[in-house]
Amino acid sequence: MIYIPKPHSRSMSPGCNAMCRRALPRRVVSVALILLTVALCSPPTRRSPAAAEAAGHHFAMDNRQTLQVEDTASEENDTEISIVKDALKYFDADFFNDSKVKEMMKGAKEFNLPMFRVNRRLVAFEDGGLHNPSVLVFNSSWGSKEAPHNNRKFNYSPLSGIKRPSSEEDIAFMSVLELGELIRTKQITSCELTDIFLRRLRRYNHVLEAVISFTEDLAHSQATKADELLAQGTYLGPLHGIPYGLKDIIAVPHYKTTWGSKTFEDQILDIEAWVYKRLKSAGAVLVAKLVSGSLAYDDIWFGGRTRNPWNIAEFSTGSSAGPAASTSAGMVPFAIGSETAGSITYPAARCGITGLRPTFGTVGRSGVMSISESLVDKLGPFCRSAADCALIIDAIRGKDPDDPSSRNVALEDPFQVDIQKLTVGYLEDAEMEVVYVLSSKGVNCVPFKLNYTVESVQAILNFTMDVDMLSHFDKWQRSGHDDEYEAQDQWPVELRRARLIPAVDYLQAQRVRGKLIKEVCGSFTVDAFIGNATDWERVCLGNLVGMPVIVVPTGFKSIEDPPKGGTRRRTTITTGIYAPPDHDHIALALAMAYQSATNHHKQRPPIDDLGPNDVVPTPGTSLCCDPFDNSCLCFQRGCWLAESFKSLRKF
Repeated sequence: MIYIPKPHSRSMSPGCNAMCRRALPRRVVSVALILLTVALCSPPTRRSPAAAEAAGHHFAMDNRQTLQVEDTASEENDTEISIVKDALKYFDADFFNDSKVKEMMKGAKEFNLPMFRVNRRLVAFEDGGLHNPSVLVFNSSWGSKEAPHNNRKFNYSPLSGIKRPSSEEDIAFMSVLELGELIRTKQITSCELTDIFLRRLRRYNHVLEAVISFTEDLAHSQATKADELLAQGTYLGPLHGIPYGLKDIIAVPHYKTTWGSKTFEDQILDIEAWVYKRLKSAGAVLVAKLVSGSLAYDDIWFGGRTRNPWNIAEFSTGSSAGPAASTSAGMVPFAIGSETAGSITYPAARCGITGLRPTFGTVGRSGVMSISESLVDKLGPFCRSAADCALIIDAIRGKDPDDPSSRNVALEDPFQVDIQKLTVGYLEDAEMEVVYVLSSKGVNCVPFKLNYTVESVQAILNFTMDVDMLSHFDKWQRSGHDDEYEAQDQWPVELRRARLIPAVDYLQAQRVRGKLIKEVCGSFTVDAFIGNATDWERVCLGNLVGMPVIVVPTGFKSIEDPPKGGTRRRTTITTGIYAPPDHDHIALALAMAYQSATNHHKQRPPIDDLGPNDVVPTPGTSLCCDPFDNSCLCFQRGCWLAESFKSLRKF
């Protein structure tokens, strides 16, 4: 049985007396008890006048000692009250007088603290938020109704006339639609395709540091099954036999799910994440668990820091670093990442690929490390085209029975949207090429500004994200694991600060968030709008109010401080196409229309453009590629490990 103390009354109670005794030093309490015991237990005696005078003298001394004990207790109590009053300044609540603070201290000790501990024992005994999700679930629909359970699949048009290229390089940069047609027409097997991408993952991983675990055995098993089904006449759809990667916050049985963190480097979860089950049922082949920044924060993880294939002198940014870099480099045809605050938009923009941050709730999150279910953790695809993103989101969307925040979002078919009926706004920072191309295709493009009065957008995001994250990693912080975190200026600082956010002010922030949603909804007078995808205010805003966005490459520019002798490295230029919640199909249709007239998304990063001062594998690391592979970049660059194996290759 769990004992829950009743809330205290204003009158003094035995509990309060007990508290006062606890506030006294043990020595003082012992003296007082001895004196009291002597006084109560001594038998009455007849005394002479002299004895009476002596007794009076001793009584006066005892009384002075008792007063000293009381004075000491009072001083200590006053000190404790002063400390608490001073601490209340950090909660913006230092307006209580001493008697009220004393009452608050009593209530906290007798009621709050025991309940804190009971709750932690029930739901916070393990980190990551994999179980016992909050019942406070954000509804991002802006009033839309949930779709019926039997969502219709998107009706895409299969490509015709696709021929298998002669080189593996050309195959590696084909779209999912194109690869799917090669498999469907039996020009290539899933096993062949899987081996091509496993070789590329091993070849380039030592440069990009994008892979945490190769799932080679699982990949070969799934690829073999895909080939057998096709031989039997069963074709599961466009993802049948297509290799892919998962961000390593997504659980797959028998393989490590490290969350990118040294603390959880050897963690194996016997869980099948919902998104993994959906892709497996679609016939896709998992080839790797890709880098997540440590505990899904930025691109630093326990094994290094993931780099940008377009310019390996810089990093990929965002915690979905591995999925973005791997897709950009042609190491996988597509990958699944996640976003709470920029982890799809930023790496997609940096690595020059197409990335979709869908409406919250579109994709179930069971089996996935949680940061903030009330801020809208979202899973979404990184692909080479918007059409591929549409295929992937179609495969993974739907109601997850173990995720109360997921729902059957009423997405229409993006392949059937008539874009000439759309009015699309463009912000001042929009890439105008996108506006011109869409206008030429009959879209009504108009200048636009999203108006709202809330000034604390970024602070609301931090309040919400940090408190929610701390609830999922309470044990981690209390155990001191934040001291071993890979980047001390990130989660450790934010989560310590989150300890000082009162529940009242957390809820006030959510009320302001509700006001923000109402204002943005009222201001959203177009079907979609175009604007910078990495503006931090807009990233915070989009995640708080639930707007989906697709990031599309729109060009390239020269890098700053290029190496001597020239370089093919480039800085990518991208933009975002935003839609209201539950209207991801609008953003997808517009992105597909733009990409049908341009080829920025088809460009290949200069991943082989490596100089002598670029990334060199650290001795002793397991990140280096196969030293027995002649095509390995280690041999081309004189890697220490490859050099040490050259003599062995002679035998």
